[in-house]
Amino acid sequence: MPIYEYELCSGDCSKCGGKFAIQRSASAPALAACPSCQKPVRKLFSTFSSPQIGISISKANDTGFTVLKRVSKGEYEVHAPKKNA
Repeated sequence: MPIYEYELCSGDCSKCGGKFAIQRSASAPALAACPSCQKPVRKLFSTFSSPQIGISISKANDTGFTVLKRVSKGEYEVHAPKKNA
């Protein structure tokens, strides 16, 4: 389930600190009020986790992914990792 961040629309609160994060299902409607103090809240845009771009071929092979190498237009072959002696 994703984690959503919210902040109070105005003012401050000693219960929630004016900002909080909550884990909810993606299909759940956005919160209108803080669960602690019941003051109106707005959802914040926050950072998210994304897959690493630019992973090395040896790391991809080590983790079990099949790496393909382009041979020509529309043709690919399995890229075999170099063996260390």
